[in-house]
Amino acid sequence: MDIRKLKKLITLVEVSGIAELEVSDGEESVRIIRTIDYTGHSVLNKTNTTQRTQKSVHRTEAPTVVTPIQKRSYPLEVGTYIVRSPMVGTIYLTPSANASAFVEVGQKVHSGDTLCIVEAMKMMNHIEAEKSGIVKAILVENGQPVEFDEPLLIIE
Repeated sequence: MDIRKLKKLITLVEVSGIAELEVSDGEESVRIIRTIDYTGHSVLNKTNTTQRTQKSVHRTEAPTVVTPIQKRSYPLEVGTYIVRSPMVGTIYLTPSANASAFVEVGQKVHSGDTLCIVEAMKMMNHIEAEKSGIVKAILVENGQPVEFDEPLLIIE
Protein backbone atom coordinates (compact mmCIF):
# COMPACT_ATOMS: atom_id res chain seq x y z
CA MET A 1 0.00 0.00 0.00
CA ASP A 2 1.29 3.44 -0.89
CA ILE A 3 2.75 5.49 1.99
CA ARG A 4 0.64 8.50 0.99
CA LYS A 5 -2.51 6.42 1.35
CA LEU A 6 -1.36 5.27 4.79
CA LYS A 7 -0.74 8.85 5.90
CA LYS A 8 -4.19 9.87 4.68
CA LEU A 9 -5.79 6.97 6.54
CA ILE A 10 -3.94 7.85 9.74
CA THR A 11 -5.06 11.47 9.42
CA LEU A 12 -8.63 10.28 8.80
CA VAL A 13 -8.58 8.23 12.01
CA GLU A 14 -7.13 11.11 14.04
CA VAL A 15 -9.52 13.75 12.69
CA SER A 16 -12.71 11.69 12.72
CA GLY A 17 -12.22 10.30 16.22
CA ILE A 18 -13.09 6.75 15.18
CA ALA A 19 -11.45 4.02 17.23
CA GLU A 20 -10.54 1.55 14.50
CA LEU A 21 -10.20 1.42 10.72
CA GLU A 22 -9.40 -1.58 8.54
CA VAL A 23 -8.92 -1.27 4.77
CA SER A 24 -8.20 -4.06 2.28
CA ASP A 25 -6.93 -3.47 -1.25
CA GLY A 26 -6.43 -6.74 -3.10
CA GLU A 27 -3.76 -8.72 -1.26
CA GLU A 28 -2.80 -5.82 0.98
CA SER A 29 -4.60 -4.69 4.08
CA VAL A 30 -3.95 -2.21 6.86
CA ARG A 31 -5.59 -1.85 10.26
CA ILE A 32 -5.27 1.31 12.34
CA ILE A 33 -6.43 1.32 15.96
CA ARG A 34 -6.64 4.48 18.06
CA THR A 35 -6.71 4.26 21.86
CA ILE A 36 -6.51 6.87 24.60
CA ASP A 37 -3.65 6.66 27.09
CA TYR A 38 -3.99 7.64 30.75
CA THR A 39 -2.96 11.24 30.06
CA GLY A 40 -5.87 11.66 27.64
CA HIS A 41 -3.72 11.81 24.49
CA SER A 42 -4.60 9.87 21.38
CA VAL A 43 -2.31 6.95 20.55
CA LEU A 44 -2.35 5.34 17.12
CA ASN A 45 -1.56 1.66 16.82
CA LYS A 46 -1.01 0.52 13.27
CA THR A 47 -1.24 -3.11 12.27
CA ASN A 48 0.06 -3.58 8.76
CA THR A 49 -0.57 -6.95 7.15
CA THR A 50 0.59 -7.80 3.64
CA GLN A 51 -0.08 -11.24 2.14
CA ARG A 52 1.83 -12.64 -0.83
CA THR A 53 1.80 -16.29 -1.94
CA GLN A 54 1.13 -17.98 1.40
CA LYS A 55 3.48 -15.64 3.33
CA SER A 56 2.32 -12.97 5.67
CA VAL A 57 4.20 -10.21 7.39
CA HIS A 58 2.53 -8.95 10.55
CA ARG A 59 3.75 -5.82 12.33
CA THR A 60 2.03 -4.68 15.50
CA GLU A 61 2.85 -2.05 18.07
CA ALA A 62 1.64 -2.89 21.56
CA PRO A 63 -1.65 -1.11 22.19
CA THR A 64 -2.19 1.10 25.19
CA VAL A 65 -5.04 -0.38 27.18
CA VAL A 66 -6.94 1.80 29.60
CA THR A 67 -9.80 0.45 31.61
CA PRO A 68 -12.20 2.90 33.19
CA ILE A 69 -12.56 2.88 36.93
CA GLN A 70 -15.91 1.40 37.77
CA LYS A 71 -17.66 3.27 40.55
CA ARG A 72 -19.43 1.05 43.01
CA SER A 73 -22.59 2.34 44.59
CA TYR A 74 -23.19 1.92 48.28
CA PRO A 75 -26.65 2.32 49.77
CA LEU A 76 -26.53 5.31 52.09
CA GLU A 77 -28.92 6.17 54.83
CA VAL A 78 -29.68 9.75 55.76
CA GLY A 79 -26.80 11.14 57.79
CA THR A 80 -24.09 8.86 56.33
CA TYR A 81 -21.27 9.79 54.03
CA ILE A 82 -18.50 8.03 52.17
CA VAL A 83 -14.89 9.05 52.69
CA ARG A 84 -13.26 8.89 49.25
CA SER A 85 -9.61 8.85 48.26
CA PRO A 86 -8.49 12.30 47.11
CA MET A 87 -5.67 10.79 45.02
CA VAL A 88 -4.15 7.65 43.54
CA GLY A 89 -1.79 5.88 45.92
CA THR A 90 -1.41 3.21 48.58
CA ILE A 91 -3.65 3.30 51.63
CA TYR A 92 -2.42 2.67 55.15
CA LEU A 93 -4.91 2.14 57.95
CA THR A 94 -2.17 2.24 60.61
CA PRO A 95 0.50 4.88 61.29
CA SER A 96 3.25 2.21 61.26
CA ALA A 97 3.62 -1.53 60.80
CA ASN A 98 3.26 -2.45 64.49
CA ALA A 99 0.78 0.25 65.51
CA SER A 100 -2.97 -0.13 65.92
CA ALA A 101 -5.36 1.15 63.27
CA PHE A 102 -6.36 4.82 63.14
CA VAL A 103 -10.03 3.81 63.27
CA GLU A 104 -12.07 0.63 63.58
CA VAL A 105 -15.65 -0.24 62.68
CA GLY A 106 -17.98 1.06 65.41
CA GLN A 107 -15.54 3.72 66.62
CA LYS A 108 -16.71 7.31 67.06
CA VAL A 109 -14.69 9.88 65.11
CA HIS A 110 -14.73 13.66 65.25
CA SER A 111 -14.25 16.15 62.45
CA GLY A 112 -10.51 16.49 61.81
CA ASP A 113 -9.53 13.05 63.16
CA THR A 114 -7.07 11.13 60.99
CA LEU A 115 -8.81 8.14 59.39
CA CYS A 116 -5.99 6.75 57.26
CA ILE A 117 -2.95 7.71 55.18
CA VAL A 118 -2.68 7.64 51.40
CA GLU A 119 0.91 7.44 50.18
CA ALA A 120 1.43 9.08 46.79
CA MET A 121 4.90 9.60 45.31
CA LYS A 122 6.57 8.95 48.69
CA MET A 123 4.40 11.62 50.37
CA MET A 124 2.22 10.53 53.29
CA ASN A 125 -1.16 12.29 53.04
CA HIS A 126 -3.35 12.13 56.14
CA ILE A 127 -7.03 11.70 55.31
CA GLU A 128 -9.18 13.37 57.95
CA ALA A 129 -12.84 13.04 58.82
CA GLU A 130 -14.95 15.85 57.40
CA LYS A 131 -17.78 15.20 59.86
CA SER A 132 -18.22 13.55 63.23
CA GLY A 133 -19.87 10.16 63.38
CA ILE A 134 -19.42 6.42 63.81
CA VAL A 135 -17.37 4.32 61.37
CA LYS A 136 -19.84 1.88 59.79
CA ALA A 137 -17.51 0.19 57.31
CA ILE A 138 -13.91 0.14 56.15
CA LEU A 139 -14.00 -0.66 52.43
CA VAL A 140 -10.26 -1.15 51.78
CA GLU A 141 -7.41 -3.22 53.17
CA ASN A 142 -4.15 -1.96 54.62
CA GLY A 143 -1.45 -1.55 51.95
CA GLN A 144 -3.92 -1.80 49.06
CA PRO A 145 -3.54 0.50 46.04
CA VAL A 146 -6.42 2.96 45.72
CA GLU A 147 -7.68 5.10 42.85
CA PHE A 148 -8.86 8.69 42.85
CA ASP A 149 -12.40 8.99 44.27
CA GLU A 150 -12.42 5.36 45.43
CA PRO A 151 -14.62 4.81 48.53
CA LEU A 152 -12.50 4.17 51.63
CA LEU A 153 -14.84 4.32 54.65
CA ILE A 154 -18.48 4.85 55.46
CA ILE A 155 -19.28 7.10 58.42
CA GLU A 156 -22.75 7.54 59.91
